[in-house]
Amino acid sequence: MNHLHYKRITAFALASLMLGLSSHAAAQYVWLDEKGVKQYSDMAPPAAVPNSHILKSPRAPSRGAASSVAPEAAEGGAPTAAASDKKLPMTTAEKNAEFQKRRMEQAEKDKKSADDAQRAADKSKNCERASAYQKALDSGQRIARQEKNGQRAFLSDAQRAQEARDTRKILSECK
Repeated sequence: MNHLHYKRITAFALASLMLGLSSHAAAQYVWLDEKGVKQYSDMAPPAAVPNSHILKSPRAPSRGAASSVAPEAAEGGAPTAAASDKKLPMTTAEKNAEFQKRRMEQAEKDKKSADDAQRAADKSKNCERASAYQKALDSGQRIARQEKNGQRAFLSDAQRAQEARDTRKILSECK
């Protein structure tokens, strides 16, 4: 019985500790008070706390328009340079979106380079074939083709000359 009581107390203490730690994790605002001590809260810091002492705040400012935008901007005028220069830190969702964008761009770049390499390899192979065919045409040996009816026919001199011109044209693009 004593052992069961010890387990319950340990579980309760562990739960209390976790609950205490989670309160800091759920805090949305972190700022330094007038004594320099970090304060954590899910509510906005008092208006007396200067913006330079606010270490962390949620994306949308909730201290009112006066703290993040100059008074004339709140009344409809243009914001001052100090208000427009202040950029809020990126949220985790924005960081993830940026990461996904960079990853997609890199994947597209890798795919394009792989396609370019494949095209270059295909062109090289076709150029080698055309070069071998040109050598066969220039050698004077008889070259046969299979006709539509399945019979073998040899190239005439005119056909050989036309094939040689076509092959030279292909080879000129290989250089």
